[in-house]
Amino acid sequence: MKNKPAFSLPALCLVILSAALPAAAASFDCDRADLAADEKAICDNRALNDADVRMVTTFDILTGLVAMGARGEMQDRQSQWLKERQACGPDVACIKGAYDKRMQQLDEAYKNISRPL
Repeated sequence: MKNKPAFSLPALCLVILSAALPAAAASFDCDRADLAADEKAICDNRALNDADVRMVTTFDILTGLVAMGARGEMQDRQSQWLKERQACGPDVACIKGAYDKRMQQLDEAYKNISRPL
């Protein structure tokens, strides 16, 4: 009778990947030497890093769901929001507020997507 390994391969991969996640946020490389103050704060704070991952994932999904003409508008709003986040500098509370505000906007955009009957 063979001994079964303590972890399955998928579980082991998940453990390895999750250990590497804090080093990089979804929308930028935390290892870059020229990080802006807001980016450094996001890389140094797990909650902000997680908020960045959620926001970018949500934004990417939404841009795939909207009509072609609406994508440009969504991207313009994302660029404007990014400027607002950057204006926070290293202020963690300000950055958190920016992510909360953007997620509310993206949630609203999702609710307003035209769906077939």
